[in-house]
Amino acid sequence: MARTPVLAAGGIVLRREAPPRFAVVRLRKRNEWVLPKGKLDDGETARAAAEREVLEETGHDVDVHEFLGTLVYDSGGRSKVVHYWRMDAGGKPVRELMSDIREVDWLPLDAALERLSRGYERAFLENVGPIALQAAANAERERRARLRVAAAERRRVRLAAEELVAETPVDADMAAAAEMSVVAEERMVTEVPAEAETPIVVDAPSPVTAETSDLAEMPAVDAGPDRRTVAPEHSAVDGREAVATEPVVEAEASDASPSDAREIEPVAAAVQPIPRKNLIERVRDWLRRAA
Repeated sequence: MARTPVLAAGGIVLRREAPPRFAVVRLRKRNEWVLPKGKLDDGETARAAAEREVLEETGHDVDVHEFLGTLVYDSGGRSKVVHYWRMDAGGKPVRELMSDIREVDWLPLDAALERLSRGYERAFLENVGPIALQAAANAERERRARLRVAAAERRRVRLAAEELVAETPVDADMAAAAEMSVVAEERMVTEVPAEAETPIVVDAPSPVTAETSDLAEMPAVDAGPDRRTVAPEHSAVDGREAVATEPVVEAEASDASPSDAREIEPVAAAVQPIPRKNLIERVRDWLRRAA
C-alpha cells in the first residue's frame, strides 16, 4: 500500500545584485546546504507555505512571482513533493532565522550549484536557475522602463508647472489692474457730492408761520408788561399780500426773548394737531375773519 506523499513548498530566492545571487541555507542537524523549503501546514496553500518557509529560513521578506516547477524525491521511505516559485528578497533581513537553520548564504548560480549538498536539488536548480535569471532580468527591464516612464511624467509635470509659474506674473498684473479699476469705480461712487442726491422733504409744521391766521381766534393771554402780542397789522387784499405778512411774523417771533419763546411753545404744540391748509384757503379764512 502506497503511503501518502509529503507536500512541501519552497522558493528559488534571488537578491538583486550584479550578478544576481541565489539563497542557500544550512541545516543545523545534518549540516547540509539545501534550497529553502518546508512542509505545508493544515489548510495552507502551497504558495502561502512557500512564502512562509522562505521567510523563516532566510529571515527575508520576499515577493513571490511565477511558478518554476516541482521537485519529487524519496525522503524516509515516502515521496516528498516540493513546489517552487521564483522570489525576490528584500535588502535586509526582517527576522531571526528559525532554529532548524544554522545560516544562510547568497551565491551566484554556479557557486550555489557547487554549494548544494543534494544532487537532485543541484539538478533542479541547474534547470530552473537560468529560467529564474531570465525572468528576473525581464522583470528588471520592465521595472526600469516603468521608472523611466514615471520620471518622464514627473519631468513633464515639472516643466508644465514651471511654464505656469512663468506665465503667472502676466496674469497677476492683469488681475491687479482689474482690481484697481474696480476699486477706482467704487471710490467714485462713494465720493459723489451730497448735492447730487435727491433731497427728501419732510413735512414738519412750523409753529409760528403755519398758525398766523389762527392767532386771531386764540384768547388773549395776559402777557404782562414785557409780553408782546403777535397779530397782523393790516389786511391783505389778495394772496400776494398774505404771503408778504409771513416774514414779518417770523421776524417778530425771532425778536422774542428766550422767556417769550418758552411761553409760545405750548401754543404751537396745541395747534400742531390742526390739519394744514394750503395757502389760498388760509388767506381766504383770514380775510373772512378780518371782515
